[in-house]
Amino acid sequence: MPQHPHAPQPLPAPQPVTGPMFPRRLVLGTFVPSFLFDVGLGAMLPIIVPAAVGRGADLATAGVVAAMLPVGQILADVPAGQLAARVGDRRAMALAGVVAAGAFLAAALSPSLVLLAAAVLLTGAAAAVFNLARHAYLTEVTPPLRRARVLSTLAGVHRIGQFVGPFVGAGVIALAGLRAAFALGVVTAVLATVIVVAVGEDGDGGTLRQRSAARRAARAAGEHLTLGGVLRAHRAVLSTLGVAVLLVGAVRGARMTVLPLWSEHLGFDPATTSLIFGLAGGVDMLLFYPAGRVMDLYGRLWIGVPSMLVMGVAMSLLPLTTTIGGVAVVAALLGLGNGMSSGILMTLGADVSPDRGRAQFLGLWRVLQDGGSAAGPLIVSAGAALGSLAAGIWVTAALGAAAAGAQARWVPRWSPHANRTTRRAAGIR
Repeated sequence: MPQHPHAPQPLPAPQPVTGPMFPRRLVLGTFVPSFLFDVGLGAMLPIIVPAAVGRGADLATAGVVAAMLPVGQILADVPAGQLAARVGDRRAMALAGVVAAGAFLAAALSPSLVLLAAAVLLTGAAAAVFNLARHAYLTEVTPPLRRARVLSTLAGVHRIGQFVGPFVGAGVIALAGLRAAFALGVVTAVLATVIVVAVGEDGDGGTLRQRSAARRAARAAGEHLTLGGVLRAHRAVLSTLGVAVLLVGAVRGARMTVLPLWSEHLGFDPATTSLIFGLAGGVDMLLFYPAGRVMDLYGRLWIGVPSMLVMGVAMSLLPLTTTIGGVAVVAALLGLGNGMSSGILMTLGADVSPDRGRAQFLGLWRVLQDGGSAAGPLIVSAGAALGSLAAGIWVTAALGAAAAGAQARWVPRWSPHANRTTRRAAGIR
């Protein structure tokens, strides 16, 4: 097949990678802060609605306040890339931690609904900066042949943190009240920031310093890439592979909505719904490292396509279930598909991101990812609003098939790590 003019050029055969998969400083400087940050965020997620209701909101308004978190993430994705490009990835992570701590504190102390909504919005923005900076940083310091395992592990740490967070938050609330869960977020954000600053750079620190110096020299010479320049230079990949990112994000986002909505439709009590949701989360968390290993050894498509097909099949079966057992089986299947896809979007983003303008590019990439995550639940909710929750779920099932097809079509065009054929063509064994 002829090489597309904008596709990545074949890479030289990489040198064998030595040393541990997860160096101690990398674990301390990236994974531990990420876990702490996500514990605080996970503790916050379930209490936004009751906190809003406690400040006088009805359920509809409380839902709007809760939506400020993903809105803040989407709004901050592009500025996050600009910030990381200007100050560096590690500094951006530290700044995000400081802002998140302030936002958690504001949420704990806010006397009014408006201030609570603003604090939640700011928390989402801080999370966007933190997530993008750690993604860009690990892309810089991780050898390409280990990229999927490292980024899938990062995705697994994110899942574990947000799984643990609500339980820790529940214990804190039982001891000191609802506002204490926001205070927990202050503590975890401060700890994450302190660790990021204390550990400093990891990986090939010399290379990172050289790139930082090159960025400063480029800015001094007036050669600093603007966001518009990055968008124009990479519009082909963003308008093709970016569609696959949007679709994958939509399927994943819908997963968070379909289970509780269908359980409510069947009349299950909240405790049962929580157990079913927890089952899906438990299966999900088991697969992040195996998924990364498969992607590193055999290519991204060996995970990207099957995961979306599994999730699509699971969603298509959900409206056919009428019992707790049936919904639980589908929930486990959804968890399996989502766990298989752990780290796929970060890995693909790392594969296709340029050396110059990487942070800005990843900011645009995350707009597509987060935009899809926000669109998925809206599609399901639109079906319910139009009178057929099942129809909304089946539409998202179709999106799973579309996401698989879009990856099969576009990933080999842009990533030399797509599959064995593209890896051999790029000299990767």
